[in-house]
Amino acid sequence: MRTMTLGELAKHVGGHVEGDSSLQINSATTLELAGEGDISFLANKKYVNELETTKASAVIINKKAKSSASLLIADDAYFAFREIVVLLHGQREHKKVGVSSKASIAETAKIGKDCDIHDFVTISDNVKIGERCVLYPGVFVGAETEIGDDCILYPNVVIYDRCIVGSRVIIQANATIGEDGYGFATYKGKHHKIPHIGRAILEDDVEIGSGCGIERGTLDDTVIGEGSKLGDMVAIGHGTKIGPYCLLVAQVGISGSTTLGHHCVAGGQVGITGHIKIGNGVMIGAQAGVTNDVEDGKMILGSPAIEASNAKRSFAVISQLPSMRNKLRRLEKQMAKLEGEDK
Repeated sequence: MRTMTLGELAKHVGGHVEGDSSLQINSATTLELAGEGDISFLANKKYVNELETTKASAVIINKKAKSSASLLIADDAYFAFREIVVLLHGQREHKKVGVSSKASIAETAKIGKDCDIHDFVTISDNVKIGERCVLYPGVFVGAETEIGDDCILYPNVVIYDRCIVGSRVIIQANATIGEDGYGFATYKGKHHKIPHIGRAILEDDVEIGSGCGIERGTLDDTVIGEGSKLGDMVAIGHGTKIGPYCLLVAQVGISGSTTLGHHCVAGGQVGITGHIKIGNGVMIGAQAGVTNDVEDGKMILGSPAIEASNAKRSFAVISQLPSMRNKLRRLEKQMAKLEGEDK
């Protein structure tokens, strides 16, 4: 952790200061938790009232506002906050251990320079690992898998045979890459396993959360596109193609042979059926169930998922259904009474 002036931080992120540029900043945190020497940020107007009550020395914001703290004005407050957190605190450091004598490494495996291979790692035949990679204890890498440069595999990550992992990929603990897909042929009441001969491919700058399962393709490859980030316990079915820079929050499940375009976002516990196409820039609300193709740029909610504007109106009506039912019963009784009088 380091200490810098607010003016220095503003210069680092291309912003400017409204207030005291000489303030000493040594940490970053939320508006609520911040105190003297801390910098915070406002990226969601939901928390705008906290600007006047925060004890932070400085706040990063998109435009000038009333605040008890000095302001750092930046084009993108959240990204500027990210840059400052990295500057002040840095990324997680990984202990240099070299190649442990307790690791099991096949003679035919090729490992690049400056890698750190911890105890009880298993690296199988004909594996290729790039430079400056970190493999924590318990990692297993299957035969003929290729891993690029600057990758981090946390404890107990399992990568099956013939997978491809790009550069700067992070795989959190206990994730599994390239497992067999959920594919069976049912014949005379019995389920017969279908061999999965495709691969699982993680392109550059992908991050895979803890406990994820990425199935290999049945015939073609499963692909997680460049820069995409998957939260914990996400399940990706065989042959699915995730485009570049997608965000899949925890517990998303995507069935096989589905395609997502670029810059899609899926909230927690979204379920997506197989063999459908989701366009570019699609936003899917938490716990939605997606059963049909989705056009580019749509925002959808609900189960089955529909356009967000229609879904919100539908949800609003649901809470009124009991009173609407009572009104309908009263109208039915009045109609019956009127019809009886007519007779």
